[in-house]
Amino acid sequence: MTTVAILPVESDAGPLTFEAVAGQCVASGETAGEALDALTERFPEVGDESLVLVQRFRGDSYFSGEQQRRLQELMQRWRTARDGGVLLDPTEGEELERLIEAEIIASGRRAADAATRVGL
Repeated sequence: MTTVAILPVESDAGPLTFEAVAGQCVASGETAGEALDALTERFPEVGDESLVLVQRFRGDSYFSGEQQRRLQELMQRWRTARDGGVLLDPTEGEELERLIEAEIIASGRRAADAATRVGL
């Protein structure tokens, strides 16, 4: 199963956009859905069986505001490195992977809680 993260990208030059990221595969769009569609169109290997993570804009009891802030900071560094044709510092890359994994776990817990609340 492929994990796809959909992240907001803020820019001084224009409105908020979104990036869908699956490993080294990256695509952008004006909405989260548009970014995901662009990713699956450009990279069919992402496949139909994907876990899609849409980054929340605020912390909660599953993924704190500090974790959220750090994830955004590291994603910006990753984008800058990628755009410059270099790799992210390995220590920061490992931290980024841990934060992404923590957000995936948090998303699962949120989904389980939501399912319980609606009686699923």
